Amino acid sequence: MPTDELAWETRERRVAYSCPGFDVVNESVQLPDGTETDFDYLSEPPSVCVLPFTPDDNVVCIEEWRQAVSRISRGLPVGGVEPDDDDLEAAAHRELAEETGYEAERLEPLVSVEPANGIADTRLHVFVADGCRPTAEQQLDHNESIRPTELSFADLTDAVVAGEIHDGRTVLAVSYYRLVEPACGPANE
Repeated sequence: MPTDELAWETRERRVAYSCPGFDVVNESVQLPDGTETDFDYLSEPPSVCVLPFTPDDNVVCIEEWRQAVSRISRGLPVGGVEPDDDDLEAAAHRELAEETGYEAERLEPLVSVEPANGIADTRLHVFVADGCRPTAEQQLDHNESIRPTELSFADLTDAVVAGEIHDGRTVLAVSYYRLVEPACGPANE
């Protein structure tokens, strides 16, 4: 039984739709006032986002076709944690290498968030990567169209401020980095 007066009680749970990458879950719930209703949400594995800095303090960004919005999206490397990943850091290293062909000397966790917890159980883990160098070819999934690019952190920040970056994960990573790293690194240049 829920312990908080705001909590909903889940009576029944089923996967209404499943596809590679996510499920749509349907739950029968009882609200605090006793009303019974259904609630649907997206369920997916945890994901990682990497804010990758090169040795000369540029940021390795990606330009990627996003079918849902029918345009090229500029942002940071992001991907789901896979069963073969030993931990979140391993997933971040893998995603950076696969999407950009770059490898990082160091990774540090920056923040973990639930970016859309009203409609999804998604958990996003953001990492800062340092010493990123191109070491190999991209290893894209069959449904990825990605072009890696480098930008100065100032140019990336300006693009976020100007509303030119639409990817919420990138906006979050850059903004949070600016909040917690104000006295060091490329953010002050």
